[in-house]
Amino acid sequence: MGSHLCERLIKDGYTVDVIDDLSTGRASNLQVLQGSPRFSLTEGSILNSELLHSLIERSDYVFHLAAAVGVFNIVNNPLESLMTNIRGTENVLESAHKSGKPVFITSSSEVYGKNISNSLKESDDRILGSPITLRWSYSEAKAIDESLAYAYFIEKDLETRIVRFFNTVGPRQLGAYGMVVPRFVKAALANEPLTIFGNGDQTRCFAHVHDVVEAVIAIAFSRETIGKVINVGNNVEISINELAKKIISETGSKSSIVYMPYEEAYGHGFEDMERRVPNIDLIKELVGWAPKRNLSTIISDISADMKKES
Repeated sequence: MGSHLCERLIKDGYTVDVIDDLSTGRASNLQVLQGSPRFSLTEGSILNSELLHSLIERSDYVFHLAAAVGVFNIVNNPLESLMTNIRGTENVLESAHKSGKPVFITSSSEVYGKNISNSLKESDDRILGSPITLRWSYSEAKAIDESLAYAYFIEKDLETRIVRFFNTVGPRQLGAYGMVVPRFVKAALANEPLTIFGNGDQTRCFAHVHDVVEAVIAIAFSRETIGKVINVGNNVEISINELAKKIISETGSKSSIVYMPYEEAYGHGFEDMERRVPNIDLIKELVGWAPKRNLSTIISDISADMKKES
């Protein structure tokens, strides 16, 4: 997500300074920008408040996309993930307030937890499991991030915008941390089994990263979106079973489909959501955005990117 946004900002004429610890990303994603006089990459963590502040202080706008991501990563490294996602956001907001810089906060549909509404609106309730079920720690952290950002907006007049991404996918995404589409595509291209966790009846909606970048740009520079929380996603729903079949079909793969219990994949007590469908009326109303690319385009673009790297 970050690399695609950087490319778009550079294309639009901005100068971009990036800080990234490269824990779940790759410097190679930014290769096309290396050497540009309007781009710089600092390898470091947003937990380093002094380094972070030095970058924010010289900027005009802050896009905060840094986070521990992926279900595998969160479950296996809960404490590190919580520190990055909560303390890191505290650092960003504190520094932005001191410097008087607008902040764009990226949150997640995870905040809705187990709410399986047909069309999740920004104002809908959160439904979560026990706080000692580490699966929900990411949801908790993102909700705290949102509350912090909104408090800075209300109490300190910091210009903030918050978006909740619903399963953004596309080229450069890794399947190593639990992201299902690149994981399935990689297996299909190698004619290896596609492993579904659970029974596969759970449904998701997938948005192409290029569509999402368009949404980010539209929201970031609109006066209508200040202080708002906005869903960003595609509301076309598909089960994981149908997703696996579609990827096998569209890649011409000979792969089979196999199933693995949640407990075997993630450990004892893991809980998942049956469905997660975004209501995108607000973003349409505020900035006129709607997704343009369908799931077939997503699969094709990820496949082409993986073939290029192999």
